[in-house]
Amino acid sequence: MDVSSYVLLSQEQALRRKLDIVANNMANANTVGFKREQALFHEYVEQTTGAPLQEAKNTSFVLDYGAIHDTSQGAFQSTGNPLDVMIDGPGYLSVEMPDGSTAYTRAGFLKVLQSGDLATSGGQRILGEGGRPINIPPDQMVGLTIANDGTINGPQGPLGRLTVTTFADEASVSPEGDGFVTGKSGTLLAAANTSFKAGGVEASNVQPIVETTQMVDIMRSYETSVKMADSLAQMRQRAIERLGKAS
Repeated sequence: MDVSSYVLLSQEQALRRKLDIVANNMANANTVGFKREQALFHEYVEQTTGAPLQEAKNTSFVLDYGAIHDTSQGAFQSTGNPLDVMIDGPGYLSVEMPDGSTAYTRAGFLKVLQSGDLATSGGQRILGEGGRPINIPPDQMVGLTIANDGTINGPQGPLGRLTVTTFADEASVSPEGDGFVTGKSGTLLAAANTSFKAGGVEASNVQPIVETTQMVDIMRSYETSVKMADSLAQMRQRAIERLGKAS
């Protein structure tokens, strides 16, 4: 296989990766709190000293560098449940996973477990100030409200506060499925810098029309790459036939 085939192969692999990401975005267009991903590539240039022309000495390959999150905020979806919240701004709610580790989410469907602990819709406990679960006493269950700064108020006063963790580098945040992400070196926002909207959740920021357009562009680029590969194969075949006749 010559250099041109390797270059085309690197492009097709990059397109495959991009298609996978776009398809995942489309699949999560209705997932609460989902942040669309964008493929990130970079160029790798290989020096070929034996090339006959100066212009041919640099060979450019496409390498998959990873994916980054689009952190733009989704729209507010009213649910009518006073415990459902949307983070108004950057950051994530802290969640205790079954193995004891901490994960993060922007999916604000909240409920109270039989133990009294505030949890996600999947039953993972929400961690509040000090990294501790937020417990609602049985006599405080009625009339719960969530203030703008995340303070949970019962009939007799505050019961705890939802906290928001932000990450300086969103590229370091890794999706784990079911709306959860993991990350390191997060920063806990102060109450004065925290803002919530209660009574609803954040919709996905995926725009299906944009993703569909990207999918069409990817397919066209792939078709062009395949046509170029076919043309190169035909050119090699003709060259071999001519060499055979000349000998």
